[in-house]
Amino acid sequence: MRLGLLLYGGLNLVSGGFLYDRRLVRHFVSRGDEVEVISIPWRAYGRGLLDNLLPDLGERLRRAHFEVLLQDELAHPSLFLLNRWLRRRVSYPLVAIVHHLRSCEARAPWQNRLYRWVEGSYLASVDGFICNSQTTRAEVESLVGAGRPVVVAPPGGDRLPGKFSAAQIAAKALAPGPLKIIAVANLIPRKGIHTLITALASLPHHHWQLTVAGSLDLDSRYVASLRRQVEQEKVSHRITWLGSVSDQELAVLLPQHHLLAVPSFYEGFGIVYLEAMRFGLPVIAGAAGGVREIVRHGVDGFLTPPGDPVVLSRRLASLMQDRDLLRRLSLAALARAASHPTWEASAAQVREFLCGFN
Repeated sequence: MRLGLLLYGGLNLVSGGFLYDRRLVRHFVSRGDEVEVISIPWRAYGRGLLDNLLPDLGERLRRAHFEVLLQDELAHPSLFLLNRWLRRRVSYPLVAIVHHLRSCEARAPWQNRLYRWVEGSYLASVDGFICNSQTTRAEVESLVGAGRPVVVAPPGGDRLPGKFSAAQIAAKALAPGPLKIIAVANLIPRKGIHTLITALASLPHHHWQLTVAGSLDLDSRYVASLRRQVEQEKVSHRITWLGSVSDQELAVLLPQHHLLAVPSFYEGFGIVYLEAMRFGLPVIAGAAGGVREIVRHGVDGFLTPPGDPVVLSRRLASLMQDRDLLRRLSLAALARAASHPTWEASAAQVREFLCGFN
């Protein structure tokens, strides 16, 4: 197949969505497909809407000879009108890769009404969908209805090197010492790291350690507020800020911790939850979005109300005080990850879906 992939920025950006796109491209190329990546600048939302009026991108796509054009739904502001023009001029189908809808995130109702209108217009302009979870599929169909071709291909959790036995994981859970918590997330408000810090600060400080791994550069104002928060709570000595880490570094870091905690306000899926579970780390996550398809509450982790530090604190305290509970959840997390589809299996499912358009 000759495929196009249109997205904001580029394939090397650090987030779960771009990781998903990279893994698809890697699989397509390994099967002999040709993939042309079309990168457009990632600008402020309002400025992105104006891209629909620029002729260069439309002409480039009109002249292309793709069998399928994939579009990362994150780029929807630049495409929601352009696609309507394009569909009258090309024979190839347009297929959206949907990681999660912007209009599902927590914000002022008037803003989400605008986003729902723009996203709904965009989703109505494509011929099919690749969704990372059943939750994402349901959100898409709530805007445009059912009927278009769709495949749900969840991300894999088998990207990182390393493997640990059930015996090793159980021994780590029962060993004395503070609960070692890791949060792996780009530092933006949606990831809820401020809620996690508030919850931890209410617990005895010598009972826990927190490592935060993720970009510090995406929202400098938010990062500054987190640093002020840890100073005010007097917990700076219990928290290590690593910034962005490589895959190899993350594969070393995860087994050194007992628990992953990223209490996001919304996730379309949450790849890092699954990756942590593969190393036997139970997960504490926000209950909104597709995370319910990964984490079973009380079995291999806990789902907490987004933005609620009181409930989050109780869940953390239970794992600090009951190491046998930590052991049981850790072993269940390991088993859950082992039963999940691999990246290769999911990418093959997507490729089969796209072949159906020809």
